[in-house]
Amino acid sequence: MFDSFSNSEILSGMITPAVLVSACASLIFSTANRLGRIFDRVNLLKSEVELLLEGKRGLQKERMVYLRKQLSVQKKRAVLIQRSMAFLYLATSLFVISSLSLAITLAFAKDLSWIPTVVAISGGICLFLASALLFYESRYNLTFINSQIEFTEFLEREVQEKKS
Repeated sequence: MFDSFSNSEILSGMITPAVLVSACASLIFSTANRLGRIFDRVNLLKSEVELLLEGKRGLQKERMVYLRKQLSVQKKRAVLIQRSMAFLYLATSLFVISSLSLAITLAFAKDLSWIPTVVAISGGICLFLASALLFYESRYNLTFINSQIEFTEFLEREVQEKKS
């Protein structure tokens, strides 16, 4: 029953999921950082809204339109980041399960060796979905940046017109 333990088949088969777990961990770390940056930006936008409501900023109407748009973008980004993190955690779990199930099936039930493959493929699909969501989220980040640049240019034009 344990004769397959001497075979390098188990160890070599368990290496690939371990590497993919490491890749998922790196993506989870960077994605968590992105979520933190979104939180920071939302706090800054909230502070700007509070200043507007207190009447401490000029161009209130224009600024409020801009801030609502920016908050909407950040909300969409946060949802995309959360979903991608869920897929990354699921992929990590599936890769760990794949590695463990490979060892168990090779040791005790070689006829079920297809199970780790299916589990690993499922993990790969989750990793792909997370990456696609992160790609899509990065487009929203570009939208945020471009909108910030456009609004800054608008403010600059307004100041120059007042000086003229």
